Amino acid sequence: MTAVRFQVASILGALALCTAINSPVLAQKKYDSGASDTEIKIGNIMPYSGPASAYAVIGKAEEAYFNKVNAEGGINGRKIKFISYDDGYSPPKTVEQARKLVESDGVLLIFGSLGTSTNGAIRKYMNEKKVPQLFVASGASKWNDPRQYPWTMGWQPSYASEARIYAKYVMKEKPDAKIGVLYQNDDFGKDYLKGLKEGLGARTSMIAMEDSYDTSEPAIDEHVVKLKDSGADVFISITTPKFAAQAIKKAAEINWHPVHIISNVSASVGGVLEPAGIEISQGILSASYTKDGSDPQWNADDGMKKFYNFLAQYDPKANKLDAGVVFGYAAAQTMVKVLQMCGDDLTRENVMKQAASLKDFAPDTLLPGIKINTAADNFAPIEQLQMMRFKGKKWELFGDIISSEIGH
Repeated sequence: MTAVRFQVASILGALALCTAINSPVLAQKKYDSGASDTEIKIGNIMPYSGPASAYAVIGKAEEAYFNKVNAEGGINGRKIKFISYDDGYSPPKTVEQARKLVESDGVLLIFGSLGTSTNGAIRKYMNEKKVPQLFVASGASKWNDPRQYPWTMGWQPSYASEARIYAKYVMKEKPDAKIGVLYQNDDFGKDYLKGLKEGLGARTSMIAMEDSYDTSEPAIDEHVVKLKDSGADVFISITTPKFAAQAIKKAAEINWHPVHIISNVSASVGGVLEPAGIEISQGILSASYTKDGSDPQWNADDGMKKFYNFLAQYDPKANKLDAGVVFGYAAAQTMVKVLQMCGDDLTRENVMKQAASLKDFAPDTLLPGIKINTAADNFAPIEQLQMMRFKGKKWELFGDIISSEIGH
Protein backbone atom coordinates (compact mmCIF):
# COMPACT_ATOMS: atom_id res chain seq x y z
CA MET A 1 0.00 0.00 0.00
CA THR A 2 2.84 2.33 0.84
CA ALA A 3 4.32 1.88 -2.64
CA VAL A 4 0.92 2.58 -4.25
CA ARG A 5 0.50 5.73 -2.13
CA PHE A 6 3.98 6.88 -3.09
CA GLN A 7 3.24 6.28 -6.79
CA VAL A 8 -0.08 8.20 -6.63
CA ALA A 9 1.60 11.06 -4.76
CA SER A 10 4.35 11.19 -7.40
CA ILE A 11 1.80 11.30 -10.23
CA LEU A 12 -0.21 14.05 -8.49
CA GLY A 13 2.99 15.98 -7.80
CA ALA A 14 4.02 15.74 -11.45
CA LEU A 15 0.56 16.89 -12.58
CA ALA A 16 0.69 19.85 -10.19
CA LEU A 17 4.12 20.80 -11.51
CA CYS A 18 2.91 20.63 -15.13
CA THR A 19 -0.12 22.75 -14.25
CA ALA A 20 2.08 25.34 -12.53
CA ILE A 21 4.46 25.50 -15.50
CA ASN A 22 1.63 25.89 -18.03
CA SER A 23 -0.67 28.14 -16.00
CA PRO A 24 -0.85 31.76 -17.18
CA VAL A 25 -2.30 32.66 -13.76
CA LEU A 26 1.15 32.21 -12.27
CA ALA A 27 2.86 34.35 -14.90
CA GLN A 28 5.16 36.76 -13.10
CA LYS A 29 3.96 40.34 -12.57
CA LYS A 30 6.76 42.84 -13.01
CA TYR A 31 6.70 46.41 -11.77
CA ASP A 32 8.94 49.45 -11.70
CA SER A 33 8.34 52.56 -9.62
CA GLY A 34 4.88 53.96 -10.36
CA ALA A 35 3.13 50.65 -11.04
CA SER A 36 1.38 48.15 -8.77
CA ASP A 37 -1.51 45.69 -8.74
CA THR A 38 -3.93 48.59 -8.40
CA GLU A 39 -2.35 51.71 -9.91
CA ILE A 40 -0.26 53.20 -12.76
CA LYS A 41 1.24 56.64 -12.08
CA ILE A 42 1.67 58.83 -15.17
CA GLY A 43 3.44 62.19 -15.02
CA ASN A 44 2.78 65.17 -17.31
CA ILE A 45 4.04 68.75 -17.68
CA MET A 46 1.89 71.43 -19.36
CA PRO A 47 1.92 75.22 -19.74
CA TYR A 48 -1.18 75.88 -17.62
CA SER A 49 0.14 79.44 -17.31
CA GLY A 50 2.44 81.65 -19.38
CA PRO A 51 2.71 82.43 -23.11
CA ALA A 52 1.60 78.99 -24.33
CA SER A 53 -1.30 78.49 -21.90
CA ALA A 54 -3.74 78.05 -24.82
CA TYR A 55 -2.28 74.54 -25.12
CA ALA A 56 -3.37 73.67 -21.56
CA VAL A 57 -6.56 72.20 -23.05
CA ILE A 58 -4.42 69.24 -24.21
CA GLY A 59 -3.54 68.28 -20.63
CA LYS A 60 -7.13 68.74 -19.49
CA ALA A 61 -8.44 66.51 -22.31
CA GLU A 62 -5.87 63.84 -21.44
CA GLU A 63 -6.85 63.91 -17.76
CA ALA A 64 -10.53 63.60 -18.72
CA TYR A 65 -9.74 60.62 -20.98
CA PHE A 66 -7.90 58.83 -18.17
CA ASN A 67 -10.90 59.53 -15.89
CA LYS A 68 -13.06 57.79 -18.50
CA VAL A 69 -10.71 54.77 -18.58
CA ASN A 70 -10.75 54.57 -14.78
CA ALA A 71 -14.56 54.78 -14.66
CA GLU A 72 -14.69 51.84 -17.08
CA GLY A 73 -12.46 49.66 -14.88
CA GLY A 74 -8.96 50.93 -15.63
CA ILE A 75 -6.20 49.15 -17.55
CA ASN A 76 -6.07 45.42 -16.81
CA GLY A 77 -7.73 46.29 -13.48
CA ARG A 78 -5.33 49.11 -12.60
CA LYS A 79 -6.43 52.75 -12.22
CA ILE A 80 -4.39 55.56 -13.77
CA LYS A 81 -3.14 58.26 -11.41
CA PHE A 82 -2.40 61.25 -13.68
CA ILE A 83 -0.12 63.84 -12.08
CA SER A 84 0.12 66.97 -14.23
CA TYR A 85 2.22 70.02 -13.30
CA ASP A 86 2.53 73.53 -14.72
CA ASP A 87 5.86 74.73 -16.12
CA GLY A 88 4.66 78.07 -17.53
CA TYR A 89 6.44 77.06 -20.77
CA SER A 90 9.77 77.75 -19.03
CA PRO A 91 12.53 75.12 -19.55
CA PRO A 92 14.11 75.59 -16.07
CA LYS A 93 10.67 75.01 -14.52
CA THR A 94 10.19 71.93 -16.74
CA VAL A 95 13.41 70.47 -15.32
CA GLU A 96 12.19 71.14 -11.78
CA GLN A 97 8.80 69.49 -12.43
CA ALA A 98 10.34 66.46 -14.18
CA ARG A 99 12.64 65.83 -11.20
CA LYS A 100 9.65 66.12 -8.85
CA LEU A 101 7.61 63.64 -10.90
CA VAL A 102 10.44 61.09 -11.15
CA GLU A 103 12.14 61.45 -7.76
CA SER A 104 9.30 62.47 -5.41
CA ASP A 105 6.08 61.23 -7.03
CA GLY A 106 7.77 58.11 -8.42
CA VAL A 107 5.88 58.03 -11.73
CA LEU A 108 6.31 55.11 -14.13
CA LEU A 109 6.76 57.51 -17.06
CA ILE A 110 6.22 61.08 -18.28
CA PHE A 111 3.65 61.35 -21.05
CA GLY A 112 2.61 64.06 -23.51
CA SER A 113 4.54 67.01 -22.09
CA LEU A 114 4.31 70.04 -24.35
CA GLY A 115 6.94 72.09 -26.13
CA THR A 116 10.21 71.73 -28.02
CA SER A 117 12.56 73.72 -25.76
CA THR A 118 10.86 72.43 -22.60
CA ASN A 119 11.13 68.76 -23.56
CA GLY A 120 14.64 69.39 -24.87
CA ALA A 121 15.60 70.59 -21.40
CA ILE A 122 14.65 67.26 -19.76
CA ARG A 123 15.56 64.78 -22.51
CA LYS A 124 19.08 64.03 -21.23
CA TYR A 125 17.83 63.65 -17.65
CA MET A 126 15.00 61.28 -18.66
CA ASN A 127 17.38 59.11 -20.67
CA GLU A 128 20.01 59.01 -17.92
CA LYS A 129 17.30 57.96 -15.44
CA LYS A 130 15.88 55.48 -18.01
CA VAL A 131 12.36 56.81 -17.51
CA PRO A 132 10.10 56.88 -20.62
CA GLN A 133 9.49 60.38 -22.04
CA LEU A 134 6.63 59.27 -24.21
CA PHE A 135 4.59 60.93 -26.95
CA VAL A 136 6.17 64.37 -26.64
CA ALA A 137 3.74 67.10 -27.78
CA SER A 138 6.03 68.86 -30.25
CA GLY A 139 6.70 68.45 -33.96
CA ALA A 140 10.50 68.63 -33.76
CA SER A 141 12.09 65.74 -35.65
CA LYS A 142 14.73 65.25 -32.93
CA TRP A 143 12.34 63.12 -30.87
CA ASN A 144 12.88 60.35 -33.42
CA ASP A 145 16.42 59.38 -32.35
CA PRO A 146 16.14 55.91 -30.77
CA ARG A 147 19.85 55.23 -31.00
CA GLN A 148 20.95 58.23 -28.95
CA TYR A 149 17.78 58.78 -26.90
CA PRO A 150 16.04 55.39 -26.52
CA TRP A 151 13.70 56.67 -23.77
CA THR A 152 12.20 59.61 -25.74
CA MET A 153 9.50 59.33 -28.42
CA GLY A 154 7.36 61.91 -30.23
CA TRP A 155 3.75 61.48 -31.35
CA GLN A 156 2.52 63.99 -33.94
CA PRO A 157 3.97 64.24 -37.46
CA SER A 158 7.29 66.05 -37.39
CA TYR A 159 7.74 69.40 -39.09
CA ALA A 160 10.15 67.71 -41.51
CA SER A 161 7.54 65.03 -42.33
CA GLU A 162 4.96 67.68 -43.13
CA ALA A 163 7.40 69.57 -45.36
CA ARG A 164 8.29 66.37 -47.27
CA ILE A 165 4.58 65.96 -48.02
CA TYR A 166 4.40 69.51 -49.43
CA ALA A 167 7.42 68.69 -51.62
CA LYS A 168 5.66 65.59 -52.96
CA TYR A 169 2.50 67.57 -53.65
CA VAL A 170 4.34 70.34 -55.55
CA MET A 171 6.42 67.91 -57.63
CA LYS A 172 3.28 66.04 -58.67
CA GLU A 173 0.91 68.95 -59.26
CA LYS A 174 3.32 71.63 -60.52
CA PRO A 175 6.52 69.91 -61.70
CA ASP A 176 7.90 73.09 -63.30
CA ALA A 177 7.32 75.20 -60.19
CA LYS A 178 9.60 77.92 -58.92
CA ILE A 179 9.37 77.72 -55.15
CA GLY A 180 9.84 80.67 -52.81
CA VAL A 181 10.35 79.66 -49.17
CA LEU A 182 9.91 81.96 -46.19
CA TYR A 183 11.03 80.33 -42.94
CA GLN A 184 11.44 81.27 -39.31
CA ASN A 185 15.12 81.44 -38.38
CA ASP A 186 15.05 78.86 -35.57
CA ASP A 187 14.79 75.07 -35.06
CA PHE A 188 11.14 75.11 -36.15
CA GLY A 189 11.86 76.81 -39.49
CA LYS A 190 15.08 74.93 -40.17
CA ASP A 191 13.38 71.57 -39.49
CA TYR A 192 10.74 72.37 -42.13
CA LEU A 193 13.32 73.61 -44.64
CA LYS A 194 15.40 70.44 -44.16
CA GLY A 195 12.30 68.28 -44.70
CA LEU A 196 11.33 70.24 -47.82
CA LYS A 197 14.76 69.68 -49.36
CA GLU A 198 14.69 65.98 -48.41
CA GLY A 199 11.32 65.69 -50.12
CA LEU A 200 12.52 67.44 -53.28
CA GLY A 201 15.63 65.24 -53.39
CA ALA A 202 17.48 65.76 -56.66
CA ARG A 203 15.06 68.56 -57.55
CA THR A 204 16.04 71.13 -54.91
CA SER A 205 16.81 73.49 -57.82
CA MET A 206 13.02 74.06 -57.90
CA ILE A 207 13.63 76.41 -54.95
CA ALA A 208 14.08 79.81 -56.59
CA MET A 209 14.68 81.57 -53.28
CA GLU A 210 14.71 80.86 -49.55
CA ASP A 211 14.51 83.73 -47.11
CA SER A 212 14.47 83.69 -43.31
CA TYR A 213 13.05 86.10 -40.74
CA ASP A 214 13.58 86.49 -37.00
CA THR A 215 10.67 86.49 -34.56
CA SER A 216 11.96 89.84 -33.22
CA GLU A 217 11.05 91.51 -36.54
CA PRO A 218 7.78 93.47 -36.26
CA ALA A 219 6.75 92.64 -39.85
CA ILE A 220 7.87 90.45 -42.74
CA ASP A 221 6.59 92.57 -45.63
CA GLU A 222 10.03 93.05 -47.20
CA HIS A 223 10.64 89.30 -47.27
CA VAL A 224 7.38 88.67 -49.12
CA VAL A 225 8.24 91.35 -51.72
CA LYS A 226 11.68 89.75 -52.27
CA LEU A 227 10.11 86.33 -52.80
CA LYS A 228 7.66 87.71 -55.36
CA ASP A 229 10.54 89.41 -57.18
CA SER A 230 12.37 86.04 -57.39
CA GLY A 231 9.72 84.89 -59.88
CA ALA A 232 8.37 82.21 -57.50
CA ASP A 233 4.94 80.83 -58.39
CA VAL A 234 4.72 78.57 -55.32
CA PHE A 235 5.00 80.23 -51.90
CA ILE A 236 5.75 77.94 -48.95
CA SER A 237 5.27 79.91 -45.75
CA ILE A 238 7.05 78.20 -42.83
CA THR A 239 5.77 80.69 -40.31
CA THR A 240 4.07 80.88 -36.92
CA PRO A 241 0.54 82.37 -36.75
CA LYS A 242 1.33 86.10 -36.48
CA PHE A 243 3.71 86.03 -39.45
CA ALA A 244 1.56 83.65 -41.50
CA ALA A 245 -1.29 86.19 -41.32
CA GLN A 246 1.10 89.03 -42.31
CA ALA A 247 2.35 87.03 -45.31
CA ILE A 248 -1.20 86.37 -46.56
CA LYS A 249 -2.05 90.08 -46.28
CA LYS A 250 1.14 91.29 -47.96
CA ALA A 251 0.88 88.83 -50.89
CA ALA A 252 -2.64 90.13 -51.61
CA GLU A 253 -1.51 93.75 -51.24
CA ILE A 254 1.24 93.36 -53.88
CA ASN A 255 -1.05 91.34 -56.17
CA TRP A 256 1.03 88.17 -55.89
CA HIS A 257 -1.08 85.03 -56.37
CA PRO A 258 1.21 81.98 -56.13
CA VAL A 259 0.17 78.52 -55.00
CA HIS A 260 0.33 79.39 -51.28
CA ILE A 261 1.09 76.66 -48.71
CA ILE A 262 1.11 77.38 -44.97
CA SER A 263 2.36 75.11 -42.19
CA ASN A 264 -0.14 73.14 -40.11
CA VAL A 265 0.75 75.15 -36.97
CA SER A 266 -0.66 78.24 -38.71
CA ALA A 267 -3.76 76.65 -40.21
CA SER A 268 -6.11 78.07 -37.57
CA VAL A 269 -9.15 79.71 -39.13
CA GLY A 270 -9.77 81.91 -36.07
CA GLY A 271 -6.13 82.63 -35.27
CA VAL A 272 -4.68 83.22 -38.76
CA LEU A 273 -7.10 83.22 -41.70
CA GLU A 274 -9.80 85.43 -40.20
CA PRO A 275 -7.31 88.10 -39.01
CA ALA A 276 -5.60 88.02 -42.43
CA GLY A 277 -8.95 88.19 -44.22
CA ILE A 278 -11.23 85.32 -45.23
CA GLU A 279 -11.58 86.63 -48.80
CA ILE A 280 -7.84 86.83 -49.49
CA SER A 281 -7.25 83.44 -47.81
CA GLN A 282 -9.33 81.50 -50.35
CA GLY A 283 -7.41 78.64 -51.98
CA ILE A 284 -4.54 78.54 -49.46
CA LEU A 285 -3.20 75.01 -48.90
CA SER A 286 -2.03 73.14 -45.82
CA ALA A 287 -2.14 69.58 -44.46
CA SER A 288 -3.72 67.80 -41.51
CA TYR A 289 -3.79 64.45 -39.72
CA THR A 290 -6.72 64.97 -37.32
CA LYS A 291 -10.44 65.36 -37.87
CA ASP A 292 -11.79 68.87 -37.38
CA GLY A 293 -14.31 69.01 -34.52
CA SER A 294 -16.02 71.99 -36.14
CA ASP A 295 -16.61 70.24 -39.48
CA PRO A 296 -20.14 68.76 -39.84
CA GLN A 297 -18.81 66.10 -42.26
CA TRP A 298 -17.68 64.13 -39.16
CA ASN A 299 -21.04 64.19 -37.36
CA ALA A 300 -21.88 60.66 -38.54
CA ASP A 301 -18.33 59.34 -38.09
CA ASP A 302 -18.11 56.52 -35.50
CA GLY A 303 -14.83 57.77 -34.04
CA MET A 304 -16.06 61.33 -33.68
CA LYS A 305 -19.34 60.14 -32.16
CA LYS A 306 -17.25 58.48 -29.43
CA PHE A 307 -15.26 61.70 -29.06
CA TYR A 308 -18.40 63.87 -28.75
CA ASN A 309 -19.92 61.43 -26.23
CA PHE A 310 -16.67 61.51 -24.24
CA LEU A 311 -16.77 65.31 -24.13
CA ALA A 312 -20.40 65.35 -23.01
CA GLN A 313 -19.73 62.92 -20.18
CA TYR A 314 -16.17 63.60 -19.01
CA ASP A 315 -15.07 67.02 -20.32
CA PRO A 316 -18.25 69.11 -20.81
CA LYS A 317 -16.44 72.46 -20.55
CA ALA A 318 -14.05 71.61 -23.41
CA ASN A 319 -14.48 73.32 -26.77
CA LYS A 320 -14.94 70.64 -29.44
CA LEU A 321 -13.74 73.17 -32.03
CA ASP A 322 -10.33 73.41 -30.35
CA ALA A 323 -7.77 71.25 -32.18
CA GLY A 324 -5.91 70.80 -28.87
CA VAL A 325 -8.84 68.82 -27.43
CA VAL A 326 -8.89 66.51 -30.47
CA PHE A 327 -5.10 66.12 -30.11
CA GLY A 328 -5.17 65.36 -26.36
CA TYR A 329 -7.88 62.71 -26.78
CA ALA A 330 -5.95 60.85 -29.50
CA ALA A 331 -2.61 61.06 -27.66
CA ALA A 332 -4.18 59.73 -24.44
CA GLN A 333 -5.84 56.92 -26.41
CA THR A 334 -2.39 55.96 -27.77
CA MET A 335 -0.91 55.95 -24.25
CA VAL A 336 -3.70 53.69 -23.00
CA LYS A 337 -3.15 51.30 -25.92
CA VAL A 338 0.55 50.97 -25.00
CA LEU A 339 -0.25 50.27 -21.33
CA GLN A 340 -2.83 47.64 -22.36
CA MET A 341 -0.14 45.97 -24.50
CA CYS A 342 2.18 45.87 -21.46
CA GLY A 343 -0.12 43.41 -19.64
CA ASP A 344 1.35 42.60 -16.21
CA ASP A 345 4.89 43.63 -17.18
CA LEU A 346 4.77 47.28 -16.16
CA THR A 347 8.48 47.92 -16.22
CA ARG A 348 9.83 51.03 -17.87
CA GLU A 349 11.77 48.90 -20.31
CA ASN A 350 8.63 47.06 -21.40
CA VAL A 351 6.67 50.32 -21.72
CA MET A 352 9.25 51.53 -24.27
CA LYS A 353 9.29 48.13 -25.99
CA GLN A 354 5.50 48.20 -26.45
CA ALA A 355 5.51 51.89 -27.49
CA ALA A 356 7.93 50.86 -30.24
CA SER A 357 5.63 47.99 -31.34
CA LEU A 358 2.47 49.84 -32.40
CA LYS A 359 0.97 48.47 -35.61
CA ASP A 360 -1.74 50.27 -37.58
CA PHE A 361 -3.30 51.80 -34.46
CA ALA A 362 -6.03 54.32 -35.36
CA PRO A 363 -7.23 56.67 -32.57
CA ASP A 364 -10.80 57.92 -32.98
CA THR A 365 -9.88 61.49 -33.93
CA LEU A 366 -7.24 60.81 -36.61
CA LEU A 367 -8.25 61.16 -40.26
CA PRO A 368 -9.44 57.93 -41.93
CA GLY A 369 -6.45 56.03 -43.32
CA ILE A 370 -3.91 57.64 -40.99
CA LYS A 371 -2.47 55.03 -38.66
CA ILE A 372 0.15 54.92 -35.94
CA ASN A 373 3.14 52.67 -36.56
CA THR A 374 6.38 52.43 -34.61
CA ALA A 375 9.41 50.15 -34.51
CA ALA A 376 12.65 49.84 -32.55
CA ASP A 377 14.33 52.02 -35.18
CA ASN A 378 11.33 54.32 -35.83
CA PHE A 379 10.14 56.61 -33.03
CA ALA A 380 7.91 58.73 -35.34
CA PRO A 381 4.38 57.35 -34.74
CA ILE A 382 2.52 59.47 -37.35
CA GLU A 383 4.10 60.01 -40.76
CA GLN A 384 1.03 60.60 -42.95
CA LEU A 385 -1.06 63.69 -43.66
CA GLN A 386 -3.77 64.75 -46.06
CA MET A 387 -3.71 67.97 -48.07
CA MET A 388 -6.46 70.54 -47.49
CA ARG A 389 -7.61 73.72 -49.20
CA PHE A 390 -9.31 76.72 -47.59
CA LYS A 391 -12.69 77.31 -49.20
CA GLY A 392 -15.50 79.51 -47.97
CA LYS A 393 -15.00 79.59 -44.22
CA LYS A 394 -13.43 76.18 -43.66
CA TRP A 395 -10.77 73.75 -44.76
CA GLU A 396 -11.69 71.06 -47.31
CA LEU A 397 -9.64 67.88 -47.41
CA PHE A 398 -8.68 66.56 -50.83
CA GLY A 399 -6.57 63.87 -52.48
CA ASP A 400 -5.15 60.73 -50.93
CA ILE A 401 -3.40 60.28 -47.62
CA ILE A 402 0.28 61.06 -48.33
CA SER A 403 3.16 59.31 -46.56
CA SER A 404 6.21 61.41 -45.71
CA GLU A 405 8.59 58.52 -46.25
CA ILE A 406 11.06 59.11 -49.06
CA GLY A 407 10.24 56.87 -52.01
CA HIS A 408 6.64 56.20 -50.89
